Amino acid sequence: MLEELLDAGHTGAEYDAWLIDIGEGEQFGSGFTEINPNSKIPALLDLTGPEPVRVFESGSILLHLAEKFGAFLAPSGPERTEQLNWLFWQMGSAPYLGGGFGHFYSYAPEKFEYAINRYAMETKRQLDVLDRQLAERPYLGGDTYSIADMANWPWFGQLVLGRLYDAAEFLDVDSYTNVVEWAKRIDARPAVKRGRMVNRPWGEPSTQMPERHSPADFDSIGSDKNRQAAE
Repeated sequence: MLEELLDAGHTGAEYDAWLIDIGEGEQFGSGFTEINPNSKIPALLDLTGPEPVRVFESGSILLHLAEKFGAFLAPSGPERTEQLNWLFWQMGSAPYLGGGFGHFYSYAPEKFEYAINRYAMETKRQLDVLDRQLAERPYLGGDTYSIADMANWPWFGQLVLGRLYDAAEFLDVDSYTNVVEWAKRIDARPAVKRGRMVNRPWGEPSTQMPERHSPADFDSIGSDKNRQAAE
């Protein structure tokens, strides 16, 4: 969202992105829990006003930024409502994909057929819901790319592009043709390509940016400076 805002000319969206290493428990430190008492990432501290404003939960962050900059969310009317429908749909649906299917299919120390099948069927049902929504419109909220797409794409878009849980074949994601086309359309956006690198300390060096404090940091991707930040 922040990279999209910058691409759209909103210079006030310039930001610092700090890596919180959840593997080391940094989300439980007092500095972080002051921003998000639930100890989850991501969290945002907006310092642009007279007083700092803490914002936590992805949906709240997206809505806060959309309203602050007047971008990627219709200002009023049915289009705004539809975009918010799909923003909040993601909040209720993604836990079944992540904590449900993702956990039992990829991370659980034991493979329980019932749990895998249960959450696989729910994930496929959700993909079908998205596929039907995208059959007659390019984006979830209608004709315009919005925070609804930004919220759903990292989950369902990454899934159908084969980047999530190594489960594309198992879930037959190619059969959801409208979702695949939507996912590719968003994946091609320059701001999305940059955003996927931010706070990423793994993978190929050319895709890593553990911290991001200015646009110039993209020029150092893969450099010793970037590797030191990852360490």
